Amino acid sequence: MEKTREFQLVESILKSIDDKKGQQPIVLDLRGISSLCDFFVIASAPSARQVKAIAENIREDLENVDIVVRHQEGLKESRWILMDYGDVVVHLFITEDREHYQLESIWKDAPVLDIDTN
Repeated sequence: MEKTREFQLVESILKSIDDKKGQQPIVLDLRGISSLCDFFVIASAPSARQVKAIAENIREDLENVDIVVRHQEGLKESRWILMDYGDVVVHLFITEDREHYQLESIWKDAPVLDIDTN
């Protein structure tokens, strides 16, 4: 089966997160649940410095294949960085903020996708 552009984008993002040792990455499938986007990619790291490094790695890796972030928020403080790639939105948190905001609970009806990036 041919992978969609969005699915390939999710795989690339997960690889970029893994390359910078991001923690607990998950992908929520929002198709049919939300008109915001098709997928949320959520990950965390123990420090703002690492969260920022993950965001910068995602941005650089995707720019290398001519995919540009449409909108980005939170880079200055790097506690919760949101990166909008259209059909895929990335949420990067420091661990304590991820536990506080609990996006996974808010979107509990969304299936969690199991994606192998190896």
